[in-house]
Amino acid sequence: MKPIAPKAENNPAEEEAGGILSIDLAALAANYRALKKRAGGAQCAAVVKGDAYGIGLKPAAQALTLAGATTFFVALLNEARHLRAVCPAAQIYVLNGLAPGMAGEYRTLRAEPVLGSWPEIEEWDQFARSVSGDCPAAIHIDTGMRRHGLTQDDATAFAGRLKTLHFKPSLVMSHLACADDPKHPMNAKQISGFRALRNLFPGIPASLANSAGLLAHKDSLFDLVRPGIALYGGHAVLEAENPMKPIVRLDLRVIQVRHAQAGETVGYSAEFTLKRDSRIAVAAGGYADGIPRAAGSNDKRAGAEAVVAGKRCPLLGRISMDLITIDVTDIPETGVKRGDLVTLLGEGIGVDDLAAHAGTIGYEVLTSLGKRYSRLYRAG
Repeated sequence: MKPIAPKAENNPAEEEAGGILSIDLAALAANYRALKKRAGGAQCAAVVKGDAYGIGLKPAAQALTLAGATTFFVALLNEARHLRAVCPAAQIYVLNGLAPGMAGEYRTLRAEPVLGSWPEIEEWDQFARSVSGDCPAAIHIDTGMRRHGLTQDDATAFAGRLKTLHFKPSLVMSHLACADDPKHPMNAKQISGFRALRNLFPGIPASLANSAGLLAHKDSLFDLVRPGIALYGGHAVLEAENPMKPIVRLDLRVIQVRHAQAGETVGYSAEFTLKRDSRIAVAAGGYADGIPRAAGSNDKRAGAEAVVAGKRCPLLGRISMDLITIDVTDIPETGVKRGDLVTLLGEGIGVDDLAAHAGTIGYEVLTSLGKRYSRLYRAG
C-alpha cells in the first residue's frame, strides 16, 4: 500500500505526533464494492456523516466515488457543503432535515433534505412554489425509532397530498431500530410496516436498510440501501462474523519504559495494583485522542490491550488525557524502548474490540478518533 500524507491543516508530522492513524482507503473501497454486491438490484449509497465516521470526509468520499458510489448521506448542511466540493456530481441527502430558513442553501448546493415533520414539509413546499425548477427531497417515516420522521398516520395523510405538492419526493425512507439483533421482533414489524407504507408512494424509490439491514435482512433492501458502519470495517450484526475489512490502524509512540514493584499502584485513583514486579511502557495517547477512558483496567476487571513487539499486552490502570500505560513485563528488554510504536488498533484488534472494553460501540470509537494523530491515508 502506498502511504499518502494529506496536505491538511492540523495534521502533525509523524515525529511530532503522539500516534499515527493509518486509514486504508483501498479497504474502504473494497468494503463498498462488497456491500454493493450484497445489495443485489438495490442501489448502494454511502453514509459519510460525522466526517465519514471520523476517518475524514474528503478522502473517504473520493475513494467511495472511485469505487462507484454516486449517492451519499450526511447529517448536516455544512457536511453537505464540504461533500459537494469533493463530489460535484453526487446526489446528497441531509439526514437531519431542513434547517429553518435555509431552503435556498440546500437548493444552491443541490442537497436534498430528508423531511420528517409537517413544518419541514410545509416550508420546503412553500420554497418550491416560490422558485422555478425541481426541488427534490426525501421523506422520512418513523416506523419504530421514535426520532425524526412522520408518524404513520401523518405519512398516510401526506401521501394523499402528493398531487398538490410543488415538489416531488425523490425518496421515501425509514430506519431500522434493532437490525443489529437479527432475532429481535421489531425487525419484522418495521419491515412489514414500511412495505405497506411505501405502497402509498408509487413510483418513488424506497429505502430502509442500514448496514445491519443489508447484511442480515434481505427483505429490508427495497430500492436503495444506506450502509454506514460496515463501510468503515465496523461490526454491524451481533453474534455474526464481521465480513468487512478493517480500515483503521492506530500506533502510539512509547515515551518511556519504567520499572515498578509488586504492590505499587498505577494511574489515577490508584485503582490498579501490580501483582508482580513489572515493566511499564508509557505511550502517548489518551482520552483527548479518542481512546475511551473506560477502556482502562482496575483491580476488578481487565482493560483493553495493545500489541507490543507482536504480543498482546494489557493496559494498566486508568487511561489519562494524554497517556496510557501498558504491561510489557513479558516482552524482552530489547523488544520495546522509547520511541517505538505500539498498536492499539490493528494486528487483530478492531474498533469493536476496543469499544467492548469501554462498554460502548465501534461507532463511538471511530467518530472520536482525535485530531492530534498524524494521519496517513493509504490507497491501493
